Amino acid sequence: MRVLIKLGGTLLETEESRRRLAREIAAARVGGVEIAVVHGGGKQLTRFLAERGVESRFVNGLRVTTAEVLDSVVMVVAGLVNKRLTAAFAAEGVQAVGLTGADGPIAEAVPLDPALGFVGRPIRSNGRLLEVLTAAGYLPVIACLAGGSDGALFNVNADQMAVACALAFSAAKLFFFTDVDGVLGPDGQLYPRLGADICRDFIESGVASGGMRAKLEAAVDAVAGGVAEVVVAPGAQPNLLAGLLSGLTVGTRILH
Repeated sequence: MRVLIKLGGTLLETEESRRRLAREIAAARVGGVEIAVVHGGGKQLTRFLAERGVESRFVNGLRVTTAEVLDSVVMVVAGLVNKRLTAAFAAEGVQAVGLTGADGPIAEAVPLDPALGFVGRPIRSNGRLLEVLTAAGYLPVIACLAGGSDGALFNVNADQMAVACALAFSAAKLFFFTDVDGVLGPDGQLYPRLGADICRDFIESGVASGGMRAKLEAAVDAVAGGVAEVVVAPGAQPNLLAGLLSGLTVGTRILH
């Protein structure tokens, strides 16, 4: 079975958290699961920019990415965050390879909206590199940058990048490991299971906003593209991956 795991940047803040996630992913791979990882780094990027006097601006949960901000995305997300994560995997005996969507290329993007600057929308993806690496025993660890046909680089929402990679990788399951318990409805109650139609209702009604809106939009795209199951789950919960792979109900499962 193939699984794509998206790790939110908050989970990658400390060495302890990175090592725990690496250890649990390593254990699943020993069990025969083929895994690729996509990660964000928004929190780290916001801090990096603030330290340099650059204000972070967002539109519908997406970071406005000027040329200056794009350079910082490359340095922080594809650089510091990615390499710290691959180092954590190496410490757990995993042969991890740090990548971006521009490598391969795994994902090609086009500008999403001129008002957002260098923010891209994935339009196609290719899983060949992921397949070559996993077949050889390597773990792909992909930062959320994609290339354009003209050689440009784009900052891509990590949830959208996860979908593009999951579809290219023919993943049966897509797990969003995040800093919330799952998807909450209008009453604030956790929904253990959602269909794509209810996800759309939550988006259109404003129940899901910001980061959760982006996750539900990505989840809808994923199941429409053929991913059998998407799960939004609390990544800080110990042994989360083993539980999900064994059928444990954690977070919110999103099905077609």
